[in-house]
Amino acid sequence: MIGSRRQFLRTAAATAAFSGLSRYANAQITTGPDGYSNPGYASEVTGYGPLRLDPAQVFDLPEGFSYQVISKAGDRMDDGLIAPGKMDGMGCFPAGRNKVALVRNHEISPPPRDLQITAYGADRLLAPKVSAARVYDTDLAGLPLGGGTSTLIYDLKSREMKSQHLSLAGTAVNCAGGPTPWGSWLTCEETLIKAGQTAKKDHGWVFEVPSRLRGLADPLPITAMGRFKHEACAVDPRTGVIYMTEDEVDGKGLFYRYLPNDRRRLHKGGRLQALAVTDGGDPRNWDSDSWKQGDWKSVRWVDLDGVDNPGNDLRQRGKAAGASWFARGEGIFFGKDELYFTCTSGGPKHHGQVMRYVPSEHEGQTGEVDEPGRLQLFVEPSDTRFMEMADNIAIAPWGHIVACEDKIGGTNYLRGITPQGQVYALGRNAQMLGGAKVRGTSELAGVCFSPDGSTLFVNIYSPGCTLAITGPWGAFKA
Repeated sequence: MIGSRRQFLRTAAATAAFSGLSRYANAQITTGPDGYSNPGYASEVTGYGPLRLDPAQVFDLPEGFSYQVISKAGDRMDDGLIAPGKMDGMGCFPAGRNKVALVRNHEISPPPRDLQITAYGADRLLAPKVSAARVYDTDLAGLPLGGGTSTLIYDLKSREMKSQHLSLAGTAVNCAGGPTPWGSWLTCEETLIKAGQTAKKDHGWVFEVPSRLRGLADPLPITAMGRFKHEACAVDPRTGVIYMTEDEVDGKGLFYRYLPNDRRRLHKGGRLQALAVTDGGDPRNWDSDSWKQGDWKSVRWVDLDGVDNPGNDLRQRGKAAGASWFARGEGIFFGKDELYFTCTSGGPKHHGQVMRYVPSEHEGQTGEVDEPGRLQLFVEPSDTRFMEMADNIAIAPWGHIVACEDKIGGTNYLRGITPQGQVYALGRNAQMLGGAKVRGTSELAGVCFSPDGSTLFVNIYSPGCTLAITGPWGAFKA
């Protein structure tokens, strides 16, 4: 992901071409085959062509593309533990010649849920393999919580997995996160569990996992970044400001930024703020279509206090101070001097949104008052054949946004968005979960690219696997 960002910085012209999604005037509609949710899918441009059915029923891709399952939940890892399930957000980092490190989240809840899909195996009998000093928290019975991260080392040239190991232990509901410019992964807990409920400590923090670490990270929460239902985060390499989304199912979450005192040592404290729209309109667009696709709004940032959130009311206090609600903030990715983030249930029909934020030239400084940042409603699909409930996102080295869908009860797609704002289908979950009548209902997550742009990695959340996808990326057709 870090390398991909460097390449993306060289595509400023492409990024500048983003101007908001058109109204699908010349859509090339392709209906999905039997066994998939109707009415199928649609692509506004040719892209890489129609999706081909995968005989193995794992992942459908265009002609010429292929995937490799490089890790599955239940695999034995090199540290003797088990690859955990519920594979969610993920980042990709250079790891030596031809190799990358994938740091992968596991959105595993504390007991009584998810007991059999942790790194500690059936009934967590492998828990003694992990030093108690490297476990952030345990359940009330004293066994380590199953959330956290695993790290995979993959050889891009030989297409071989070299190793995988647990890299953060004892956290809970690790949803998404984001890479840092210095090569670490910020993993986010999407929970507000309080000490004494199902665990011994409070949860809802951000933790840092160095990508080059070959053991377990120090399980130190970055408390100044706030305690809330974190989804994902993105670092502005210019300023060191960290932006964070909040996933609240009622659609009453905030969009945050963290101004660190020391951009390389995030534990040294900083200021937490929330975004407020200053010129009217509800960013969720639920009650009326007050924001039109492509519209820009001026913003300001509201200071927050009590960020350790002992009353689980940080978002309500932020709203009372003037901050705006967002409809389930999820994936976020920083591009060329701007960032994009998704709101899974935004829009009049709750089909989701992609927002675009351009920071001030004086972001986080005194001069910001006179020259504030701006927020744009970048994508708000009205037709679910094109895209629905976009979640994790990444920007490809050639400037396209790639979005993972997380819809409920339907087939989930991997979507591409061109610099001209046109949507196309890039992939489709083809797995059949037990008892399901529709293929591909598990969400897609963790999309990221290798630094050289050759390989796209993505997770199928449940039962849990990581795919490495290669193909003729240069063959895109408008």
